[in-house]
Amino acid sequence: MPRHHTETATTAPAAGEQARHAGVTAADGGLLLLRVAIGLPLAGHGAQKLFGLFGGQGLTATGKGFDSLGYRPGKLFAAIGGLSELLGGLGLTLGLFTPLAAAAIVGVMINAMVTVTAAHGLWADKGGMEYNICIAAVALAVTAIGPGRLALDHYLPWGRGGWPHAALALGLGGLGAGLVLAL
Repeated sequence: MPRHHTETATTAPAAGEQARHAGVTAADGGLLLLRVAIGLPLAGHGAQKLFGLFGGQGLTATGKGFDSLGYRPGKLFAAIGGLSELLGGLGLTLGLFTPLAAAAIVGVMINAMVTVTAAHGLWADKGGMEYNICIAAVALAVTAIGPGRLALDHYLPWGRGGWPHAALALGLGGLGAGLVLAL
């Protein structure tokens, strides 16, 4: 504490700042594991839709499938879904623009639930929405917690996580899903 009003106090960095400069923790490793385990397969799923990679059908055939679900024009909506999965999955994996990646993931999972899986109930063994809920929940949780020190967002303001970032991801994802479903 300064003895005189013209002196400045030397204060220790805030706890959050100390943590940002500390070494990699088990929590950081756990967040990386979650991001990679959810993000990479989702990005691959998008690449199946868009490019026919990994045994996928490609955009034209996927577009016909989207047509049969009521999305018209199917090819356009297949491209939107595929890009949401590809870019959202890569963003989550890298911890890059994490709130926007989560929004893309939430939006595509809401659409999957509304148009396909909700009619089959909750459980995945019956074709239900269990898997979609888990993917969306992990994306939102990583956004709320923050992607960790092993993420490209680590030094950016949204790399710390928090309720506002999670709310933004949920809101944008819900809005995007609502727009797609309304068209």
